[in-house]
Amino acid sequence: MPETFEEFGKYGKEFAESGLNSLASLSKGAQAIAAATSDYTSRSVEEGAATVERLLSAKSLEEAFEVQTQYLKRAYEGFIAETTMIGNLYADLAKDTYKPFESVIAKAS
Repeated sequence: MPETFEEFGKYGKEFAESGLNSLASLSKGAQAIAAATSDYTSRSVEEGAATVERLLSAKSLEEAFEVQTQYLKRAYEGFIAETTMIGNLYADLAKDTYKPFESVIAKAS
C-alpha cells in the first residue's frame, strides 16, 4: 500500500507542476496575442489617418476613388494576414498549454 500512496503523491506533484507550466504557457501566449492585436490596431489607425489625409488632398473624384480602393485592398489583405497569424497564435497557445499535461496523462492511462 505505501507504494500506491507514494505513486499517487508523485502523480499529484507532477500534475501540479504541469499545471504551473501550463499557466506559464497560457500567460506567455496571451501576451503574444495581446501584443499582436495591439500592433495591428495601431497600424490600422495610422493607415486610416493617412488615407483620410490623402482623400482630403485628392484633386479629382477619380483620384479619391483610387485612394479609397487602394486603402480597402490593403486593409482587407492586412486583416486576412493578421487574423491568420492570430489564429496560429491561438493554436500554438492551445498546444503549449496542453503540452505539460501530456506526460502525466500518458502515465495515468
